[in-house]
Amino acid sequence: MAEESAMDRFCGSEFWNSSLSWWTEDPDLTPCFEQTALVWTPCAFFWLFMLFDFWYLKASLDKNIPWSKISIAKLLFTIGLLVITILDLIMAFVKKGGDSELPRYSLDVWGPIIKIATFLLVLLFIPLNRKFGVQTSGCQFMFWFLFVILSIPRCRTEARAHQQRNEILDSNQEEIPDYSWEEYQFVSFFIFYAFACVMLFLNCFSDAMPRQTKYKRGPNEIPELSASFLSRITYRWFDSMALKGYRNPLEEDDLWDLRPQDSCKEVMPTFAYYWNKNVRKNYKQAAQTSEPKAQFANGKVSFENPQGNGRKKGMASIMPPIYKSFGGIFLFGSFFKLIADVLTFAQPQVLSLIIGYVEAFETTPQPEWKGILYSVLLFVLASIQTFILAQYFHRMFIVGLRIRTALINCIYRKALRISNAARKESTVGEIVNLMAVDAQRFMDLTTYLNMLWSAPLQIGLALYFLWQELGPSVLAGLAVMIIMIPLNGFIASRIKTYQIQQMTYKDKRVKLMNEVLSGIKVLKLYAWEPSFEKQVLDIRDKEIATLRSTAYLNASTSFLWSCAPFLVSLVTFATYVLIDENNVLDAKKTFVSLSLFNILRFPLTMLPMLITNLVQTQVSVKRINKFLNSEELDPNNVQHDKSRPHPIIIENGHFSWGDEDETTLKNISMEVPKNNLVAIVGTVGSGKSSVVQAILGEMEKISGSVNTVGRLAYVPQQAWIQNATVRDNILFGKAYDRKRYNRVIDACALRTDIEILSAGDLTEIGEKGINLSGGQKQRISLARAVYNDADLYLLDDPLSAVDAHVGKHIFEEVIGPKGMLKNKTRVLVTHGITFLPQVDNIYVMKAGQVSENGTYAQLLKNKGAFADFLIQHLQDGEEEEEDLNQIKRQLSENAEPELLAPIEKAIKLARTESLSDSISVTSADSLMGRGSLRRRARRQESYDSAASAASLKRKQEVEGKLIETEKSQTGGVEFAVYKHYIKSVGIFLSVATLVLNFAFQAFQIGSNIWLTQWSNDKEVETNTAKRDMYLGVYGAFGFAQVISYLFSSLALALGCIYCAKKLHEQLIDHVFRWPMETFDTTPIGRIVNRFSKDVDVLDNTLPMLWRMVLSTTFSVLATIVVISISTPIFLAVIVPIGFIYYFAQRFYVATSRQLMRLESVSRSPIYSHFGETVTGVSTIRAYTVEDRFIEESDNKVDKNQVCKYPSLIANRWLAIRLEMVGNLIILFASLFAVLGGQSNPGLVGLSVSYALQVTQTLNWLVRMSSDIETNIVSVERIKEYGETKQEAAWELEEDKKKPKNWPADGRVEFSNFQVRYREGLDLVLRGVSFNISGGEKVGIVGRTGAGKSSLTLALFRIIESAGGKIIIDGEDIAQLGLHMLRSRLTIIPQDPVLFSGSLRANLDPFDVKTDEEIWKALELSHLKAFAKGLTSGLNHEISEGGDNLSVGQRQLVCLARALLRKTKVLVLDEATAAVDLETDDLIQKTIRSEFKDCTVLTIAHRLNTIMDSDKVIVLDKGQITEFASPTELLDNPKSAFYSMAKDANLV
Repeated sequence: MAEESAMDRFCGSEFWNSSLSWWTEDPDLTPCFEQTALVWTPCAFFWLFMLFDFWYLKASLDKNIPWSKISIAKLLFTIGLLVITILDLIMAFVKKGGDSELPRYSLDVWGPIIKIATFLLVLLFIPLNRKFGVQTSGCQFMFWFLFVILSIPRCRTEARAHQQRNEILDSNQEEIPDYSWEEYQFVSFFIFYAFACVMLFLNCFSDAMPRQTKYKRGPNEIPELSASFLSRITYRWFDSMALKGYRNPLEEDDLWDLRPQDSCKEVMPTFAYYWNKNVRKNYKQAAQTSEPKAQFANGKVSFENPQGNGRKKGMASIMPPIYKSFGGIFLFGSFFKLIADVLTFAQPQVLSLIIGYVEAFETTPQPEWKGILYSVLLFVLASIQTFILAQYFHRMFIVGLRIRTALINCIYRKALRISNAARKESTVGEIVNLMAVDAQRFMDLTTYLNMLWSAPLQIGLALYFLWQELGPSVLAGLAVMIIMIPLNGFIASRIKTYQIQQMTYKDKRVKLMNEVLSGIKVLKLYAWEPSFEKQVLDIRDKEIATLRSTAYLNASTSFLWSCAPFLVSLVTFATYVLIDENNVLDAKKTFVSLSLFNILRFPLTMLPMLITNLVQTQVSVKRINKFLNSEELDPNNVQHDKSRPHPIIIENGHFSWGDEDETTLKNISMEVPKNNLVAIVGTVGSGKSSVVQAILGEMEKISGSVNTVGRLAYVPQQAWIQNATVRDNILFGKAYDRKRYNRVIDACALRTDIEILSAGDLTEIGEKGINLSGGQKQRISLARAVYNDADLYLLDDPLSAVDAHVGKHIFEEVIGPKGMLKNKTRVLVTHGITFLPQVDNIYVMKAGQVSENGTYAQLLKNKGAFADFLIQHLQDGEEEEEDLNQIKRQLSENAEPELLAPIEKAIKLARTESLSDSISVTSADSLMGRGSLRRRARRQESYDSAASAASLKRKQEVEGKLIETEKSQTGGVEFAVYKHYIKSVGIFLSVATLVLNFAFQAFQIGSNIWLTQWSNDKEVETNTAKRDMYLGVYGAFGFAQVISYLFSSLALALGCIYCAKKLHEQLIDHVFRWPMETFDTTPIGRIVNRFSKDVDVLDNTLPMLWRMVLSTTFSVLATIVVISISTPIFLAVIVPIGFIYYFAQRFYVATSRQLMRLESVSRSPIYSHFGETVTGVSTIRAYTVEDRFIEESDNKVDKNQVCKYPSLIANRWLAIRLEMVGNLIILFASLFAVLGGQSNPGLVGLSVSYALQVTQTLNWLVRMSSDIETNIVSVERIKEYGETKQEAAWELEEDKKKPKNWPADGRVEFSNFQVRYREGLDLVLRGVSFNISGGEKVGIVGRTGAGKSSLTLALFRIIESAGGKIIIDGEDIAQLGLHMLRSRLTIIPQDPVLFSGSLRANLDPFDVKTDEEIWKALELSHLKAFAKGLTSGLNHEISEGGDNLSVGQRQLVCLARALLRKTKVLVLDEATAAVDLETDDLIQKTIRSEFKDCTVLTIAHRLNTIMDSDKVIVLDKGQITEFASPTELLDNPKSAFYSMAKDANLV
């Protein structure tokens, strides 16, 4: 025997014997090896990784786990193990050494001692884990797992030795040796081993729940917290969620609570601590203070102000705090990644061993156990990699989530304190984007970030191993790969330009659709749909053209990437065999190289992506840093010194809006005594509001002082309303006190408004108060202030948006000397001069200075700025009749005689104005029983809002809900949708795609099988011609692959684009033909969403997904085929594996899809709440409720994490399960290859290298197919819109027989006509009958809701009849095509709708009229001068909605449209507030002269316009009450018409 090693002496026997362990049919290990190496490995592992356990103890948030059966059992069995080991030590001293003939070796002493030390440590952790609330320990589980596994060889050895001893004992020898020591060891070892197995079993479970937890653990807590280590690494704890999601779609209540350590409460303090440290480092501070680690003092985290202290040294960046706060977990994750990378390269090495094993099968067969060992080894490596990668991604996601949480909250907190100057630098949208886009970027980057070192490492290792196989010829292959990168980069940049182009087309198309849908009623009335449909489709064609170019480019990139691996192997192998005659490809070289090339592909694709990602993130960091370093409001702008005499004092203050040079307010001095009401007046822009902002501390104070004492309430000029219920807006975080609340509501005149709303004060208000009128918002804002019960009230013109009588009510009830706030200190900025006599003091502002102050009487005597202000105010003529009288009264009491003259004159002027208004007052107004003459536009607005609100309420009562809620699709997608999609792609292209994909895989398999043929052929070594033949055919196969792939990706891309085009055409075709009622019940946003989002999915998302799904599906099939060719028995395994796979996939898709939906639903509130905060920040600061808003934001972020976390886990859950399926495929492929007596090393190499790739592919396949399911919903929604109810046909065959000039006379006859707006609603017209002869002028009057508009809508068949008929010139209109009917009638609608485009297109969209005709029409409609004055004349671009024309001009354009059409029947839906009297007269004149021989139906809102008509129809509640000439009706004082005329002062 060779000379003894140290280990041999230590054991007293041989440590390692290769002939015993390796070169043998029956391998075994030496007892010494079993008792040292195999025992000490787990012990060493435990001692090493115990540090992690200590770290977990320190980091644990819980304490005190109660004793449970498991922990008691653990304790007992560990003590048992200790006892056995100590006994071993004692026995070693008793039985060996000393007198006995058995020598005692070091092992006998040190072996037990090492074990005792380890078990003592294990024992120590049992109470420690209990005390610190750690429920499971991975380190201990792994220790026991290794211990049990590595002791298996010793079991076999001991059992065999026992058997041999028994044989000797039974064979009656004379001298029976003394086996007492061996027997003792045998018994003690097996008891010991049994105990170890029990410990392993016990460590599979976790301990009971801790008694003390830092955060309350609810019944809904996430199972991960108390899951055992085994359950955590396999994600078994997620099973319940997957099962629930599979059974029925997940709802928000099914989700678990957030893990405390991911919540804002845990993440923020750490981040804030490091951020503040960083700020202090960057901004040198005068006083160095030491700060404790950030704690959550009553739930607040304070961020230091970078501008706050001392000189600036540089920008404080978010990066260092991020590293310091989250670097630990990140590094831990990186450690996992490193192990995984190394394991990746172990696989090809094992593959080469397997191929070697098979190669030697014929010549010198190796023992079978080696083949099995290699297969199992391959499986174990793959499995370890699976588990480790899952943990790695999990860690990365957590870091990403936490960084996002930290950044979102950091940005939010900053936004609440940023100064106004800094806020002006960026729009609200940009600030919200910081949160939505830039913080999200970090999250996406964390997973990739490790690629920075991992990719070069992988490339380096791959090249090293390849060099070992093939030598320098590797460089040729590498060169190909490297050339691909810039080529791809070039194509990518081209794609980007096309994408930008496509985006602009898409925006144009969506904008046009938006306009069309907004004005759809007008399009239908004019029968203009075809023209606009054509416009949309023209844009769409351009869009499709760019998509087509993109598709060609995309096909070329995917083509490049797909042929890259092939080209690389072709070039490398060709170089290798051609460099040197002696270079021969054998199976081992070929397949090991192939699998290494496959590994290389990933990092090479990732690097360019990573670099672009990094650049984007760098931009994001810069933007976030700029924002977080911007200036904050100086808290010292306002002092709160309680010793000052008055609650609000400003002493010669100079203020600016943050621009150093520009002072907005100069030497302002003001004092507001306690409980006084002080008014600030002045002309527009004199700085009234700025004074209020200065008191709030929103303005930069340059000099002087501001002092306020007491809590503030503030009503801004522009009311800021939150997206919450009315009640929440008023309470604003205060407790609900019913009595007080009701008083406030009545005082602020909100009672009637609340009654109109569908759910009273619990009605939700849309964003920015979208469903309230201006006056309502203002009053709610005021109510919020009043309810808040503060000490100081700053009211910035709260009465401007409300009607005068409401304003009066509010002043009396709330603000004035008798109001609810009479015992508060109030500052009122106002325009209304009526209230000034009742205030305690008036400050008059002029050009940023206080020009004078005093009471009303004093100021009038001064004849200063105040008097000028009064006169100017009166000349603006904003006042109403009764107010004018009141003002006159007040003035005559107070003013000097010489002042009275100009003021009287101004009053006279205002009065004549208001009288000219009063003549044109709506009859409806008098019907509503409102006597007071109020300025028209104002009155109209308030009356409209009241009426529309009332009618809305009626509607809501009738149908419960006007707008149908959108169905969020749950569950799977029916097959019909896929069928619909494939049909739209076209049968030919669909089949072609499949066939070509199939061909591609076939050629790929062919080329690989050819390689195996080549590598197995031994003649190649000598015969170069044969070698070249092999090379040539291999190249040809490759070429065929490349071509088939190129065409398959083209066929697919073009098919998808064709399909998108077709579906869009169907969609637009159907939507344009919807009846009007469908548009009424569907919000425009939702329809536009179909045209933008869903069409975009068709255009861009689906083609990419289909490509991925097809290629992955085919490659999985190819793998199965290849493995089955080489080992047919594999087919038996494929069925059960397929089942497992299918179930994992179904569970995952169902759960994940719903989680994604929930996540996106819970994400938008974060951003909308943030946007809201940024706009209302001055209000939030005034009420000092920042903390409540921060908490709200935190809760929203947490809520989003609650949905996000499970969806990330779902991915890991699936990955583990699928990769294990893949690993099983690897195991069986290699096992069958080894055991099946397969003698073709090439085939074995092929099948195993295919199997090695399958895990990733399987994973992708599920991901992609679930993405397809998520996105195919878009097709479903488009299909759904294509199946909605359509209106009647546009054109009918019979129409062509009708005379061209129908209707020639214009006789209109209604006979017993009934109509309702839609199914299930009451009739609006109930049996109306009347006759109008051709050329008659008829006025239609009636109060709101009498059915006037319904009459005209029915004439155009916008609403179809429910009984009776309408006959025009002897034709029943129900028998005509809609366009035939609508194009032969003309209407001038109530609200003029214009579309963006040229003036010409707005008048004549079909381009059928000549220029002369158009100019003639413009001249008659008094627009000729205006149009001539435009530089581009008829081609003048009109902006969206006609915003660049005045309302009057728009009305005239509509008149010009009517003049161009010039049909026999004209309907005038009269414009109310749109036109001034002058224009009105022009329109009337034109209509009288131009349409004198036409039938004109006028729906009148002002009686004077129809006084000269031939007949008048008076409608009431859908029936005709009077039908006669106006004179006839006026002669009868009892007629309804007479009373209307009387109200309008016409009789």
